[in-house]
Amino acid sequence: MARTTPGVTRERILKEAVRLFATRGYDATSVADIQVACGLTAGSGALYKHFPSKKALLEAAVRRNLETMTHRNRETVAQAPADPREALHLMASTVWSVIDGDRDLIRIMLREFTGFPELFEQMWQGVIASLYQECARWISAQRELGTVQVADPEATATVLISSLTYYPLLRILIGHVPGDLDPDLFLSTWVDHAIRALNVRDQ
Repeated sequence: MARTTPGVTRERILKEAVRLFATRGYDATSVADIQVACGLTAGSGALYKHFPSKKALLEAAVRRNLETMTHRNRETVAQAPADPREALHLMASTVWSVIDGDRDLIRIMLREFTGFPELFEQMWQGVIASLYQECARWISAQRELGTVQVADPEATATVLISSLTYYPLLRILIGHVPGDLDPDLFLSTWVDHAIRALNVRDQ
């Protein structure tokens, strides 16, 4: 009789699958590998009660990433402090936190992109929608309030977010950044540059 482990949930299966895809590679990870990692018997078919295929696991991970990122970014912008410097620091910290929380999925995207171009294009478009656009909206709102002076909120948001995400993505990819700058120092310097790029008026 196939051995099963009580309490093995869809979330547990998803977590172990993403971990294995990130460490071994998608093609090198079998459904049996995922089941064993969850404490299930290889070949029992228990995984299929939650997901119809290995690809469905990856698709579910991407959807979860987009939902989490969208919710946290919108929540952060909505609760941003009135002071631009404090708001920028909070938003930057949130972006880094989301990236760090999904570092395994990001490794998979960087490694497996050519195998799943449509899936990861969906993920990228979600990043644009929930990150770049939210930042551009915040800058536009600040401009209307007279807090900042910037001609093109969308272009400015693109430059700021690109430089902000470069640091954690490079650390995930190769484990280093130029100069191996301390994260806190990078973040505080990024905020300083953002303040200047936005021409923030003295409060």
